[in-house]
Amino acid sequence: MSSHGEAPKRPTVDAEEANLGRTVANLWQYMWPKDRPDLKLRVILAIGALLVSKVATTLVPFAYKGVIDALDGATPDNTLVMGIAIPIVLVIAYGLGNVIDAGFQQLRDVLFASVGQHAVRKLALQTFEHLHRLSLRFHLARRTGGLSRVIERGTKGIETIVRFTMLNIAPTIVEFIITAVIFVWMFGVSYLGVLVVMIWGYLYFTIKASNWRIAIRRDMNNSDTDANSKAIDSLLNYETVKYFANEKMEAERYDASMAGYERSAIRIWTSLGFLNFGQAVIFYAGFLIISIMAVMGVMNRTLTLGDFVLLNTFLMQIYRPLNFIGFVYRELRQGLTDIEEMFKLLDQKPEVEDKPEAKPLAISGPVIRFEDVTFHYDP
Repeated sequence: MSSHGEAPKRPTVDAEEANLGRTVANLWQYMWPKDRPDLKLRVILAIGALLVSKVATTLVPFAYKGVIDALDGATPDNTLVMGIAIPIVLVIAYGLGNVIDAGFQQLRDVLFASVGQHAVRKLALQTFEHLHRLSLRFHLARRTGGLSRVIERGTKGIETIVRFTMLNIAPTIVEFIITAVIFVWMFGVSYLGVLVVMIWGYLYFTIKASNWRIAIRRDMNNSDTDANSKAIDSLLNYETVKYFANEKMEAERYDASMAGYERSAIRIWTSLGFLNFGQAVIFYAGFLIISIMAVMGVMNRTLTLGDFVLLNTFLMQIYRPLNFIGFVYRELRQGLTDIEEMFKLLDQKPEVEDKPEAKPLAISGPVIRFEDVTFHYDP
């Protein structure tokens, strides 16, 4: 039987050890489709827009430093005009830098929206078609409600992985590298050492705590799927439930699954509070150390007041992507958890498959003939 068009190669993911790199590699064919040059152009433009926004983000603190230094040094009468003009120009540059940063970030999101949604659509369609190719035995053994929930969470997980991997992780690393170079160039290795230790500790704690939360998330997903399956299957068999007066038993079964979901959800929020607090402690410890070093530098006349402001501005700008990296990592791991079951569905082998050279059935006349017909059943 011929197929309508050539479907992309089906991705496979180890259900026991989902690997982000392998998953992204499998999803790349959907983000960079061979038959959609317009989407390829959007990917390139989106990455370009993001790089421009990162450059603007890096340059903005220098305008802020210039404003502070200009105001601090604009005292002689013969430089009064310049003392007024320079800070105003730098303030305008500071504002324009922030506007450029925000504008190109929004442009990035607009450009990449079509790419992400195309990947979700193609993979969701492939999963739907694959389910129809599976045997009746598979569908009789699975609950319809559970399947619908798996597909729903899987498609959302795909969108999360595609968006955050392509548009946040790599540019954030570039921003950290640029900031590290600036720290060494302007302030010395000691400042960079504190910054690196702070970032390493932040990332290490985030990864460890997020991995712990993934297990809780899996339990919550299992309870959610189980409750949804019981609810839909019970309603689909409404007449049977009524015939045997099993409303109370069905309600108890559903409530047991929701109780498990409730416990897992409470643990999720508790662990999130622990994670956020730990991240704040690590960051502000590094922030405090660097600020004290900068204050000592200003007092010793090795740094200007503008340098102190520049350092603090860079640290606060670093906190945004650092905080976002924690969010990105959690979302990526959550997305991987959500698509595990979806990829399991794609890994199911149909019991009956057409041969690669199979041709469409050609009927030349109204003839019915049975040849080599066999029958068997499972005891």
